[in-house]
Amino acid sequence: MILTVGTTPTMQRTMTFDRLRLDHVNRSVVTDEYASGKGVNVARVAALLGADVIATGFAGGARGKALLEGMTADGVRHDFVRVGPETRLCTTVIDRGKGTVTELVEESRAVEPADWDRLLRVVRKHLKVAKVCVLSGSLPPGGDEDFYRQVAELAAAAGVRTIIDARGRPLLRAIGTAGLIVKLNREELAATVGRAVGGDAALRRAMREVCPVGGQVIVTMGGDGAVAWDGQQSWALPAPKIKVANPIGSGDAFAAGLATALASGKSPKVSYALAAASGAGNAGHQRAGYVDAAMVDRLVRRSIPRRWGRK
Repeated sequence: MILTVGTTPTMQRTMTFDRLRLDHVNRSVVTDEYASGKGVNVARVAALLGADVIATGFAGGARGKALLEGMTADGVRHDFVRVGPETRLCTTVIDRGKGTVTELVEESRAVEPADWDRLLRVVRKHLKVAKVCVLSGSLPPGGDEDFYRQVAELAAAAGVRTIIDARGRPLLRAIGTAGLIVKLNREELAATVGRAVGGDAALRRAMREVCPVGGQVIVTMGGDGAVAWDGQQSWALPAPKIKVANPIGSGDAFAAGLATALASGKSPKVSYALAAASGAGNAGHQRAGYVDAAMVDRLVRRSIPRRWGRK
């Protein structure tokens, strides 16, 4: 079973325009609203790939209720902690004419200290049967920056592989956990090591610096694919070319593919291929955090990792 932990989910509104003009009245040709946020996206993609998965995090207010109802409708099992603050609403604006995608992000609100305690109890319960845990996204304002570290250590003690897709101090504090799989993009890696990581040599050095003992580091680069260091070998992961509909959520889908493969006991090479194919499959879907499993299966054959440079 895969457990996803995302403390800042969102109801997602996607508005598509044939042509968007600033300082004018614009009428969307398609408006869609659905449950989203990094942890939700990971759980849904994993479920669509056939994995046994359960999602947890915080949900509040009417939008929190809609979030949970949307996950249920999508066949995603969930065990969220209900909180007082309203779940946020984020909006994606797609301009078909210019081929642009713009995100308007509402920040999450702080939750009570007791809510964090309740969430940790939920996490402990599900770690008893999980094989992989995925920690995704930012924490609410004022949240304990050691939260991801605490979960990663609980998971390690339970023999559960953990993937973390986060940034800043919550990531830095978790990196010391042995066996952790760190997933971040190139910009986040540069911020983590405190310097530019242009060029393969600099990128490879930075990846080794943040690689936990016995763990892995994966750096995603959008259409340029991704690179990975598994503690023994560097890999280049190609991004299969597709017609892009909406790239939002592709990093979450990447993490979902990786978690799904790891939960099935696949090798790093096979896991990387499914991760890359899942990320691309998401980009080909109009909704963030959705894939067509048959499409992903076809893309896997175009996502075979290759050795990257010297050891």
